[in-house]
This record gives sequence, structure tokens and C-alpha cells, in this order.
Amino acid sequence: MATTIHPTAVVDEGAVLGDGCRVWHFVHISGGARIGQGCSFGQNVYVGNDVRIGNRVKVQNNVSIYDAVTLEDEVFCGPSMVFTNVYNPRAAVARKDEYRPTLVRRGATLGANCTIVCGITIGEHAFVGAGAVVNRDVPDFALMLGVPARQAGWMSRFGERLPLPVQGQGEAVCAHTGDRYVLTGSYLKRVATTESS
Repeated sequence: MATTIHPTAVVDEGAVLGDGCRVWHFVHISGGARIGQGCSFGQNVYVGNDVRIGNRVKVQNNVSIYDAVTLEDEVFCGPSMVFTNVYNPRAAVARKDEYRPTLVRRGATLGANCTIVCGITIGEHAFVGAGAVVNRDVPDFALMLGVPARQAGWMSRFGERLPLPVQGQGEAVCAHTGDRYVLTGSYLKRVATTESS
């Protein structure tokens, strides 16, 4: 499937985009960016040079993905959510050699208008709610809400809240996929069914 680039978008020489990407109005993709297959970039998105993006990533309108950010496969970036790459910026102090890397693991959702403070890892299939400010690592499948963000529960791979406490022991089954989730302390593990991968 061919990649579609809107005439108003700017894709700098050297940028690598996989097959089937859609690049919409007024997007700017820098020359060092490496982007997988089947990604979508909404209106007014910026992608920096030192950015790595996996397959089937969806970036909604008005998101800037700055240097030192890595998005694994199937990450969702909601409208106007924010990444940073300098922890203590000052206009009068050059800190480009102090960028802190941010990693967003496979399948995570970053809700509209949330802020991801640099130097952290967002776990697989984690779910950051709209408007949350995340300033520490997030476990796999965790639901994060508030300012600053705190864990409020757990989300399935399908994107539904699981009836489990934040910490303790328990099990839950996703009604949509049949996947079983096992909570041990503060760690949630998905046990795939024979039908899922």
C-alpha cells in the first residue's frame, strides 16, 4: 500500500517512512526520523530527527514528537498531547546535550492533552487519561489519571478497564478477547488464550 503525503506536508530529505503511512495537512517530518508501516499523522504534527516510530502508530492533530522519543508499534497519541525532552529548560541555557530519552511501549494510549515528562518509560498497553501529567515510569496495562498522574487501575489490551485493585492479588478476563489477566502485587500479566497472540 502506497504512502500518502498531503501537498502541504513537509517531509525532509532522508526521512524514512514505511508503506501505507498517511501524512496529513501541515505535517513536518524531519530528515532523521525513522517511521514504520501503516502510521497516520494528523494535521499539524511535527516529528523530530532523533525519533523512532514503529508500525501502525496513530498520531492525532497538533502533536510534536521531539528528539529522543521512541514510539513502539500501535501507540496512540491523542490530540494535542505533549512530549518534552529537556527536564529543566531555560531559553538562555543550551541543553541539547541533556535530552532525556522517552520510550512508549507497544500498544500504549496517550490521551488528549496529556503531558509526558521526558526520561520515562510508558509500559505496554498502558492508558494515560486525557489531561494527565506523567512524570514517572508507568507499568504495563496501568491506567494513569490526574496531575500529577497516579495509577487508578488497569486496562486490558483491548482498551477496557479491568475489575482489579491497583495492588494485591486477583484475576480478570477480558469479555472481548477472552484474555486472562493475573495481578500479583503491583504487577499485571496477560495470559493469552489460544485464540489470541
